[in-house]
Amino acid sequence: MRTPSVNSVWAEGRTMDTTALLAIQGIRKSFRKPDGGELLVLDGIDLTLKEGEIVGLLGRSGSGKSTLLRLIAGLSRPAAGSITYLGNAVTAPPPGIAMVFQSFALFPWLTVLENVQLGLEALRLPPEEIRRRAIEAIDLIGLDGFESAYPRELSGGMRQRVGFARALVVHPNILLMDEPFSALDVLTAETLRTDFLDLWSEGQLPIKGVLLVTHNIEEAALMCDRILVFGSNPGRILQEINVELPHPRARLDPAFRDLVERIYVEMTTKTAAPADRRAERFPGTGIGTILPPVSTSLLSGLLEAVAAPPYEGKADLPIIAATLQMEIDDLFPVAETLQMLRFAEVAGGDIRLTAEGLQFADLDIDQRKRLFARHLLNYVALAGHIRCILDERPEHRAPWSRFANELEDHMSPGAAEQTLRAVIDLGRYAEVFAYDDHTHIFSLDDP
Repeated sequence: MRTPSVNSVWAEGRTMDTTALLAIQGIRKSFRKPDGGELLVLDGIDLTLKEGEIVGLLGRSGSGKSTLLRLIAGLSRPAAGSITYLGNAVTAPPPGIAMVFQSFALFPWLTVLENVQLGLEALRLPPEEIRRRAIEAIDLIGLDGFESAYPRELSGGMRQRVGFARALVVHPNILLMDEPFSALDVLTAETLRTDFLDLWSEGQLPIKGVLLVTHNIEEAALMCDRILVFGSNPGRILQEINVELPHPRARLDPAFRDLVERIYVEMTTKTAAPADRRAERFPGTGIGTILPPVSTSLLSGLLEAVAAPPYEGKADLPIIAATLQMEIDDLFPVAETLQMLRFAEVAGGDIRLTAEGLQFADLDIDQRKRLFARHLLNYVALAGHIRCILDERPEHRAPWSRFANELEDHMSPGAAEQTLRAVIDLGRYAEVFAYDDHTHIFSLDDP
């Protein structure tokens, strides 16, 4: 991104004060399930965004972060609670709030200039003003000279820069960013992130506050003044972390690494169990548990990596994540599936292998499968349920719908499909049941 001329209206800098641009209180959001029940996705959300802040919403996929952005943007209505922007209730898309999406969301038949101008045409500005502001935005984000190019002619990073220009050209007070760097390669994302922070720090951006949705812990630590850690099922804020490190922030700075470690700890700390439940070392895994789509190769690979030197069975999650180049949306589902299978414990920002997890890493393939099968049937309720139904039926067969309908009493149809696909992969690896995707039939057939 390039700095515009000193005559730019954006070169005046940001005024830093404590004015609340956005105030959210008691937000609750749910969706209706096919059976008439309610799927709660957000519950009890309270947050504020003040002028001069970048606030990060950090959590795994499915924690309701993007749903919250849609509520703030007026694209959806909450079931309960209030959202106020500059003191006014948000009931429709408000002027002054713009969004940058994960996908580039450009119209392929329009040029860069035409894509950027699109947001201004709804404001009914004079054509000369629309063109001037669009060109200024394109220059700001570093695409001067590409005004006549079509999206197909641009790299991924350049297309996302167009997305930023289209959001900035309307001079919003608040910029909502929904994982804007996640679809880019590592180097491109780092360049675009750094350019954005430089312009923000210099007061060159026509915005007063930013809400950033991310699942990248280091990205949140690099960019944000405050980080709100989200939990799932339903989405709620577990912790607020104030970041006092000055910009620019260095990844190798001990204070930065301490911050990353603290965030990992917060994200792996289990909330206290209700008083009427027995405290458990491992989380419960009833039939209504949504299973993540994790490959058995990743499960085996993480077990082997943690069992090997220098970890010897216990690893710091930030360190193992950096070593394996995995983000939290990749690492946490693998670690938590190992925990569900009683091959590992995840807490305090660490992963520690159980005796069975260490044993698994030392076994040959056939021995691993037998150990895995025992743990799968004993500790994953859905897998044990499927095997029990197949054992009881004379033909040892059951249709997909038999289990999908049952799961939809506990979760959305999409989550039910994901969960069945996940248990199929685990069951196939363990050889405890088979599944034919053409006939949609579970069986005990040995292929």
